Amino acid sequence: MKFIHIADMHFDIPFTTLSKNNLGNERRLEQRKIFGQIIDYIKKENIEYLFICGDLYEHEYIQQSTIEYINNLFMQIPNTNIYIVPGNHDPLIKNSYYNKFNWNKNVYIFTEQIQKITKDNIDIYGFGFNDFYSKEDKLEKLTIQNPEKINILLTHATLDATVAEEKNYNPISKAKLKSLNFDYIALGHIHKPSYKDEINQNIIYPGSPIGLGFDELGTHGMIKRRNIRK
Repeated sequence: MKFIHIADMHFDIPFTTLSKNNLGNERRLEQRKIFGQIIDYIKKENIEYLFICGDLYEHEYIQQSTIEYINNLFMQIPNTNIYIVPGNHDPLIKNSYYNKFNWNKNVYIFTEQIQKITKDNIDIYGFGFNDFYSKEDKLEKLTIQNPEKINILLTHATLDATVAEEKNYNPISKAKLKSLNFDYIALGHIHKPSYKDEINQNIIYPGSPIGLGFDELGTHGMIKRRNIRK
């Protein structure tokens, strides 16, 4: 299998500190350019799965034209299965575009309940936010049903939260995650990439595809993986 894992795109973020001299608008155009390049890569490489792990857009500021732009790009990769878990900036609430927009048929949006999608020899589990905060520990309800298959988990979360504020954003234990024995755990929420912190790491933050502030300098992009096998 081949997949791309991204998170924290934050479409239509206001970029308040860049609002002077039209720099905010320029950065939003750069977001679109980066996202378009990701879709072009998926198309070129015939990527089977795209995992988007939360904060695809800013609920408070998102424009329907931006949603249409995103969905039009999804239409360009009809053979790619797109799985989205809502995050704390784009929760699956009543007036969310995840609810009220007619997304392309290759797009699947997870709810706040743990769900399992079966594709060939792969089981994909996922759960997201249905509010701007999520404090419930859902890992106690999560078990792998078919351990002989490739098992992947998608969510938007804070690992081993120690600061009180971060405990509002789906705080989960890294040790507990490891004990579940998933082959790959795709996370979102932290904008700095984390994929080389330990040997054989399979609990991954891809970071944001583009820096969203002066405190987010350094490497940004996406995670691409292939040939996860039992």
